[in-house]
Amino acid sequence: MKNKMQTRRMALLGIFIGFELVLMLTPLGYIPIGPLKATTLHIPVILIAVACGWKEGAVLGAVFGLTSVVMNTLTPTPVSFVFTPFYSFGELHGNFNSLLVALVPRILIGVSSGLVMLGLKKLKVNENIAVAAAAIIGSLCNTVLVLAGIYIFFGPAYAAVKGIAYDTLMGVIWGTITTNGILEAVLALILVSAIYKAIKPLLKGVPHA
Repeated sequence: MKNKMQTRRMALLGIFIGFELVLMLTPLGYIPIGPLKATTLHIPVILIAVACGWKEGAVLGAVFGLTSVVMNTLTPTPVSFVFTPFYSFGELHGNFNSLLVALVPRILIGVSSGLVMLGLKKLKVNENIAVAAAAIIGSLCNTVLVLAGIYIFFGPAYAAVKGIAYDTLMGVIWGTITTNGILEAVLALILVSAIYKAIKPLLKGVPHA
């Protein structure tokens, strides 16, 4: 019985890895909303964490991070050096810290979402509320930690490429959190809640851990 449950968990993880790759390779990964673009690449990570647990969430978060490294290496923008050590822009070069920015926040999406879901279930919080809370926390974890990593490791270089003064960068980051970050959190809440309800029948016999 244990082996059967483990097989189902692995199968679900494989399916969600497929979803993540589809989002990466299609316009579905970024949804334009007015003048802003909201990413949906964190949605499968939150979903697998909510459905199965933080370990599966961490694995899929790592996949998300690796897709970021790959895409920023193969189709770079002027600021891609903050996400990949294999790209440079003039005198600015990516390095090991680029991998930290690309990978750690994305892994922690799954960890935070899964632990929030697990903790609230133990407290017997309504499942819908638990899913919504996990979605919001996971999404904000991504936004805040990525931007914090950029500021800590690449602040002056990132500001130079963006054409802004370094001493205004923190204000720009807070502006991004309160616009794109909040927008992506709301989008995550809506999509994760809706998709979780749709796939819930498939999760019978797959305990959250």
